Amino acid sequence: MSPGMAGSQAKNIAVQGLWKDNPIFRQVLGICSTLAVTNLVMNTIVMCAALVFTVSLSSATVSVFRTLTPRNVRMMVETLIIGFYVIIVDVLLGAYWPSMRANLGPYVGLILTNCIVMGRCEAYGATQPPGKAFLDGLCTSLGYTFILLIIAAFREILGLGTFLGMPVPFFSGPGWDKWIIMVTPPGAFFMLAIVVWFFRWLQQKQEEKAK
Repeated sequence: MSPGMAGSQAKNIAVQGLWKDNPIFRQVLGICSTLAVTNLVMNTIVMCAALVFTVSLSSATVSVFRTLTPRNVRMMVETLIIGFYVIIVDVLLGAYWPSMRANLGPYVGLILTNCIVMGRCEAYGATQPPGKAFLDGLCTSLGYTFILLIIAAFREILGLGTFLGMPVPFFSGPGWDKWIIMVTPPGAFFMLAIVVWFFRWLQQKQEEKAK
């Protein structure tokens, strides 16, 4: 394969994961984490870092063993591989950042059941070479991260008047009445709906312009 063709394929994989086939506003996947951990930006960063680590390495590992895995036990092997990386994240958080582990509660462990992880392992890791599988997992999880950080930033600023725990001018002052609803589950649904609508509208405009 020529370098130009390889670069073109890598670009296409990146565009699909980050934009055209974004797991949240295009596929509406991984919504549990979207609703649960986006009340604070720091929680969201840690959760997304765990997902990026798990998705990219799980997909690449599934790809490495794809020709050795019997088809009738393929999904069980994929679950074991995903579980291995999730346990690494959970143990590291418990050892070096126990307060964050407590903040995230069960949601780090629930990465194992996140449909984004299994979906990329099945759709790409099980059929493509390790390099492509890793890139696909990386870009898909970064697309997920991009949207979650937008939701978390708005929720924390509007609801608490802070960003990464630091006061934000105007939103932390007496002139701003904090929207406490934004850091509750209804606020998560509200922000998710707005973000999905906005980015789908952008995609539609982009497609109309391309025509």
